[in-house]
Amino acid sequence: MHYPGGPRAVDEVDLNVRAGEIVSLIGPSGCGKTTLLRLMAGLESPTSGRVEMDPPIDRGPGEIAFVFQQPTLLRWRTAFENVLLPLELIARTRKRSSRVTSQDRSRAMQSLEHLGLHDALDRYPHQLSGGMKMRVSIARALVTEPRVLLLDEPFAALDDMLRNQLGELVLRLWEEQQFTAVMVTHNIAESIQLSHRIAVMQAGRLSRLLDNPLTWPRDESLRTSPEFGEFYGCVSAALRGQT
Repeated sequence: MHYPGGPRAVDEVDLNVRAGEIVSLIGPSGCGKTTLLRLMAGLESPTSGRVEMDPPIDRGPGEIAFVFQQPTLLRWRTAFENVLLPLELIARTRKRSSRVTSQDRSRAMQSLEHLGLHDALDRYPHQLSGGMKMRVSIARALVTEPRVLLLDEPFAALDDMLRNQLGELVLRLWEEQQFTAVMVTHNIAESIQLSHRIAVMQAGRLSRLLDNPLTWPRDESLRTSPEFGEFYGCVSAALRGQT
């Protein structure tokens, strides 16, 4: 991927993400992580090469979901209405009536309840905390039951306690729905906690692809184990360009 007048943002990256796994993209700022994620989502078009999915995904409504670093909620819609929005758009795309069905409303309600937001349905974004906004954003992404979930540093603006809680929540949702996920993060501990594999990027290239040896299921207690500390050292060394 090459932007006019600039360097290659993503250069000859060959990454195979297996169905049903979680892969973290980690590396210094400006190394191409977010650009690669946007290429996967179809938000950017590669100047060369291609992005393929097997089995094929036509990138139709609801097949791929993207969680941005900022919640990007519509301020004039309640939490429930924000989560309902993708289902409204799908209905219009498929030339159904623009009015949502009772099934659509039930799905939006269930998505919010899964994220522990049953008491925030009628609140507007300005009435929500930062963590609640991010949970609404995740609920909105998952309401279509996507096959692929892409996350661009979704917890970067949150304190450590809250980001750990939301990380465990994402793991629980993955256990229930078994979606394929790719997550951009700068946080080594977060990448270890959540991922099956960690892709280390440097200057637009994939420098290392590390298999996570830690067992499943995972929770916060894993971070105090010797195995966690040892693998943390491996990822840290890979980021420094050490083998």
